Amino acid sequence: MTHIFNFSAGPAVLPKEVLAQAAAEMLDWHGSGMSVMEMSHRGPEFISIYQAAERDLRELLAVPDNYKILFMQGGGLSQNALIPLNLLGHKPDGATIDFIHTGSWSEKSIKEARKYANVNIAASSTTAVPPQAEWQLTPGAAYLHMCTNETIGGVEYQPDFNDLRLQDVTLVADMSSHILSREIDVAKYGVIFAGAQKNIGPAGVTIVIIREDLLGKALPVCPSAFDFKLVADNESMYNTPPTYGIYIAGLVFQWLKRQGGVAEMSRRAQAKADLLYAALDGSDFYETRVAPSNRSRMNVPFYLKDESRNEAFLAGAKARGLLQLKGHKSVGGMRASIYNAMPIEGVQALVAYLNEFAGQHK
Repeated sequence: MTHIFNFSAGPAVLPKEVLAQAAAEMLDWHGSGMSVMEMSHRGPEFISIYQAAERDLRELLAVPDNYKILFMQGGGLSQNALIPLNLLGHKPDGATIDFIHTGSWSEKSIKEARKYANVNIAASSTTAVPPQAEWQLTPGAAYLHMCTNETIGGVEYQPDFNDLRLQDVTLVADMSSHILSREIDVAKYGVIFAGAQKNIGPAGVTIVIIREDLLGKALPVCPSAFDFKLVADNESMYNTPPTYGIYIAGLVFQWLKRQGGVAEMSRRAQAKADLLYAALDGSDFYETRVAPSNRSRMNVPFYLKDESRNEAFLAGAKARGLLQLKGHKSVGGMRASIYNAMPIEGVQALVAYLNEFAGQHK
């Protein structure tokens, strides 16, 4: 069988070691006689799994003590609704939320926020992160929302990711598609959230990291199961949590620590991205449309200049075990997602195919 490299944007590739461990423990977790899927979420076995996952994530991201980590159901779309529901309760009617619009996920968050508050698009570009000096922020805004890596369009906040200089502004960041791929200063953010299905685990789990002073500010209409304070007060057990997804996330966190942590993931991510972008830039057969200074290290959209060859490109890729390279339907083209679990050998195989295909069709 051809060796497979899965470039899906999410649900995405998981470390083979994690999948093998989960398979070995499927019927009997650590001598308990139970699968993790069968455990009570309040029993000592699962509580130990949950506590280890929370502890390891806190260590990996150096999360300060005054932040809570929540493991919730859903994904990025659900959190786009839950963030305003949880942060606007202390604001008067007519509150404004600021947004930096950099692509499709920013747009989705703006759409949800408009149901609960006024929206100000402080800056907008789908090919680069607008310079901070150009942001037109609203004095007294409830918070500033940004998607720090656009999964579909491939725009990432870099290299100034940790150099934001904002005073008296609560930052909310959707980090779904690059969390755990680079070191971050959590203390600069009020809320960080991330769907699990890219760099953490299976779909259905969302991580929320929230500063404690922002808890207890939910709108009255916020369902109790989604009230961040209730979730935090009950250690993510107010509602039955996605137990198996949390278990897999915990295995991924352990794997990351064995690899050398987030610093090592950042080094690998840059190496993989540099290799792939060099191949794309070095050929007049392909093009990219994101400003080089803001190209994502996780999601690499690219286009064949002759798009009539798209289907042949995808068929050839599949025959070589290079899967899920078709771009999102809203933007077309191709997209290679090279998350933490994608080995550099996968990128090397893709680069070899890019060169081969271009050489065959010139």
